[in-house]
Amino acid sequence: MLPPRDPDKRLKARGTDTRPDGRFEPHQRLRESDGWDIPEDSHLLRTQVTVERPRSIITRNTSPDISFDRSLNPYRGCEHGCIYCYARPTHAYLGLSPGLDFETRITAKPDAAELLARELARPSYRPAPIALGTNTDPYQPVESRLAIMPGILRVLSDWNHPVTLVTRGQTVLRDLDLWAELAAKRMAAVGVSITTLDGGLARTMEPRAPAPATRLRMIRELSSAGVPVRVMVAPVIPVLTEPEIEAILAAAREAGATTASMIPLRLPHEVAPLFRNWLDRHHPGMAAHVMNRVAAMRGGRDNDPRFGHRFRGEGVEADLALQRFRLARRRLGYHKDAATLDCSRFGPPQRAGDQLSLF
Repeated sequence: MLPPRDPDKRLKARGTDTRPDGRFEPHQRLRESDGWDIPEDSHLLRTQVTVERPRSIITRNTSPDISFDRSLNPYRGCEHGCIYCYARPTHAYLGLSPGLDFETRITAKPDAAELLARELARPSYRPAPIALGTNTDPYQPVESRLAIMPGILRVLSDWNHPVTLVTRGQTVLRDLDLWAELAAKRMAAVGVSITTLDGGLARTMEPRAPAPATRLRMIRELSSAGVPVRVMVAPVIPVLTEPEIEAILAAAREAGATTASMIPLRLPHEVAPLFRNWLDRHHPGMAAHVMNRVAAMRGGRDNDPRFGHRFRGEGVEADLALQRFRLARRRLGYHKDAATLDCSRFGPPQRAGDQLSLF
């Protein structure tokens, strides 16, 4: 059971209204009335940013479910506040709540570009596309102020290193010239996630993320600049957003997306109770229906973490959604596979006085 909302905190555009303890905490905090009927002063809960200075920046993985083996995340936590975000449980590793802390207590890595250049310069390093935005969005609102991403992209461009991105943040358009420069060398691809075309639903479900119309504009401007764009219909939420699969694909294709992917809703660890609480607050009449359909795709549970199942689900419900997606993708003329990025030109940037290559 989730703790009640803190009445002393005023919330503005937040995905959740509660701060449950992380699953690793030895104790739980509960609010209890002391019997004094004295109102407390309330204040607006604002985002706090903490600086982290790690010793390395590239994270490796061996998961059979994903297509990349390395990633880079300049932030922990995400101010977009998407209630369904599968990354919320990672805040528990910091001793923070996957609830409100995840979207209000952000950790930034301002030295990311310098660390990246150092790791690329190691003699043992072998290039393969680096995935950005695999945990939290590198173009979340705080990026417009901290501007960590331009330095990362300049390092990647200088080293001729391929990169992919997953985002829903419109600040990506600030770096359009850098993405276009990488794309011209066949070294960049961007995925833009669109959950719904319903602006009202998006405001409550993804309170600080750009509106659906803005994300379509992002696709249009990126593709016009020569950047290959993949629309990510994710997550597909039964009852709420599942009816929009075809409409999202059509709108994104018209905007210039060339490839598409789909992932059904995932509710790992603390995300499940947070999502249930959100349903009860915003869609009480649909809550039971939504969760029953989720269970039908997840073996009778809120979540199925097994490799090979977590990104696609199982059963009739999941199979029908996937068939609809594939039929619409083919009908609209999407490419089935994304273009292969070029790793052949990777190498250190030239410095003043270096001898130029003859070829």
